[in-house]
Amino acid sequence: MCSFGTDEYIVRVAQTYSSMLLKAAYTILRSTADAEDAVQETFLKLITKRPEFSDREHEKAWLLRVVINTSRNMIKASAKKDRPLDESAFYTQDEASDILGAVLSLDPKYSTIVHLYYYEGYSIKEIADILKRPSATVGTRLARARMMLKSILEGELEQ
Repeated sequence: MCSFGTDEYIVRVAQTYSSMLLKAAYTILRSTADAEDAVQETFLKLITKRPEFSDREHEKAWLLRVVINTSRNMIKASAKKDRPLDESAFYTQDEASDILGAVLSLDPKYSTIVHLYYYEGYSIKEIADILKRPSATVGTRLARARMMLKSILEGELEQ
């Protein structure tokens, strides 16, 4: 493992986590530019705060937590300024499916959990730790998100 703060470390972290963090931020912000800003802010916090990680999984969870908090703070700041966030597309053509569109149409409190569970492979307990919510809350939101997705997708199939 490379030393913290070295060019090698920064390149590894950026290459390893950029895509994942962009997608997580986009599920909340719904804007490519804003998601990129959130990821950049996350990497800046990593470099300035210099947290100690026990392993790569801890590092990944910390980065996700920071990008999620940063994204939420950006929404709060945007709401205070009363300016809408950009709604441009972020995911590649391969990922742009009806299911993904349905996931992105959900409220961020649901889409974030769906993203972490299905796209990043986290368990409900791990998501609860990342989001600092009770496991029961995460499980309930995941179940509700599934019901909403089913309703949305069934509605599209009938059209």
